[in-house]
Amino acid sequence: MRNRSSHYSRRDFLKYTSAATLAAMAASEPIQRWGQAEAQQPLDRAPQNITPSADTVILLWMGGGMAHTETFDPKHYEPFEPGMSPDKVLSTFPSIPTAIDGCRFSEGLKNIASVMDRGTLVRNYRADDLGFILHSRHQYQWHTGYAPPLTVAAPHIGAVIARTLGKRHPDMPAFVDIGQRFDVGEGEELKAFHTAGFLGSEHAPFFVPNPEDAMSTVQPPAGMTPGRFVNREKHFRELVKQSPLGEFGSDYQQESLLRSMDNAHQLLNSPAAQAFDLSQEPKEVYDTYNTGRFGLGCLLARRLTEAGARFIEVTTEYIPFEYWDTHENGHERLVGMKKTIDQPIAQLVKDLEARGLLDRTLIVLASEFSRDMLMEGRPGQAVRDQVEVPDRLTSIEHYGMHRHFTDAGCVLLFGGGAKKGHVHGVTQDERPCRIIGDPIMISDLHATIYHALGIPADLSYEVEQRPFYVTKDGYGRPVMDLLA
Repeated sequence: MRNRSSHYSRRDFLKYTSAATLAAMAASEPIQRWGQAEAQQPLDRAPQNITPSADTVILLWMGGGMAHTETFDPKHYEPFEPGMSPDKVLSTFPSIPTAIDGCRFSEGLKNIASVMDRGTLVRNYRADDLGFILHSRHQYQWHTGYAPPLTVAAPHIGAVIARTLGKRHPDMPAFVDIGQRFDVGEGEELKAFHTAGFLGSEHAPFFVPNPEDAMSTVQPPAGMTPGRFVNREKHFRELVKQSPLGEFGSDYQQESLLRSMDNAHQLLNSPAAQAFDLSQEPKEVYDTYNTGRFGLGCLLARRLTEAGARFIEVTTEYIPFEYWDTHENGHERLVGMKKTIDQPIAQLVKDLEARGLLDRTLIVLASEFSRDMLMEGRPGQAVRDQVEVPDRLTSIEHYGMHRHFTDAGCVLLFGGGAKKGHVHGVTQDERPCRIIGDPIMISDLHATIYHALGIPADLSYEVEQRPFYVTKDGYGRPVMDLLA
């Protein structure tokens, strides 16, 4: 059974990130700077030395720790036998061919395998060593580029892109988050990075917890009359404007909050809101995507890309001990997860390609770290075990990737300037299946995404009279070998 305790507790995480959120609310207007330049640059163009290859990003988030050896970097397959030793288990599925010669995936991902000639497989992503394993902490770092605690609330990568590049369509939210609920599991911890932080509310994600009911998010609450809806909005605006400084943050944060409300009303009254209506899709298309909430989220992401969204995150959802958080019954859990993601992701790639949108849309599939039967952390930086693995596997529920492994992981890139039919990086064939050669860390992965959009890795926003860089300390370096 997993040990749910940690010397850095979730309560500590909340305490520090809540303090950072308050600091962000008190912050004055952030000033954008390109590298060391003093003059503020316009937001509607990229620096002249970077030619963007993408206009939109779709992040497909595998929350909970997707084991690389069970998905996109399979190793030796050892079928389950009662009484087998766990050290024999590297992959619990046989491998299958992909559209890239010599590249194989784990069984159950045949549809994604069939479209890999349109994308790049990264096999040398390494999660940072944060001293211990905590899902929400590693997810915070992945999404912001910074490990908590911080003195300011770091903005989500989607918020940075929304603030820097602005909207693609005047009525469509620049940043849309699909599929993550905050009333389950570690909801408060997840809220800490699902935010624009000091950049202001207008750049925060537009949340669609349930894509099947996405249309309700662009309509007034059910049962509320139009008059009551308008009246409530009027009184809230007055409350924000009349509040003493600090109660709703700085003047900039208050104005940003009001602008976010203006944006919401603009969307409610715009034809662009119809992009959220999945009932407009033909039944055969809807059924192709409908593997559950994640699959329909991919369908919604395709529609929002067509309608002009700038950054879209679709998550399989992180809930402790569910989905990719495979501490128990790992093999059978992954059978279900592969069915959830395989068809809709492949269909998303094909649909965007058919519509002429894939070349300008960068799809990124990622997870916070990987998993292994035996290793917790990484070699040389092992941390306290959070799950017990028996000496002998007596039941199928013990067969799978139970522990958190940070030394290697996979990222998939499609479209948006990513190379086609390319495999980058290699890992050992034997445990601990670590990276051979140079790893790609989060700062460089983010720098690569930003580079595809024409954003330099040393872009900074001034907050509290000091620069806050979009990659940690501005040192991120795009991995040009991933881009065409």
